[in-house]
Amino acid sequence: MIHELSVRTSGQECMVDITGEVARLVRERGLEAGVALLYVPHTTCGITIQENADPGVQHDMLMLLRRVAPREDAGYRHIEDNSASHLQASAMGFSHFVFVEGGRLVLGRWQAIYLAEFDGPRTRRVLVKLLRD
Repeated sequence: MIHELSVRTSGQECMVDITGEVARLVRERGLEAGVALLYVPHTTCGITIQENADPGVQHDMLMLLRRVAPREDAGYRHIEDNSASHLQASAMGFSHFVFVEGGRLVLGRWQAIYLAEFDGPRTRRVLVKLLRD
């Protein structure tokens, strides 16, 4: 069964910590050991696992992606005027997996799961498939 999380983003570019929602789903479904597969079915947002202790890390990631794919570039051909969003999301990636052991997500001490928005604000979907050992 595929589970769906709904995530409301607050800005054109932002990172939303969804770790708690994924952990809640793991608990509610009684997954003791296995894998949580995460996927965002969108072309202008991505998903990543990154540090959660210092918000400067998220700022720096977004800053770098803006430099790599700036919003204003006369060479873009996409007619919807959000080419940078597509490029940034592709660089971030659309899926991740997290091991589950003892009913808990196996993440490093400072790690969290983030939805990375590049064309918001919007309501985004995160699809989660829980696989048991």
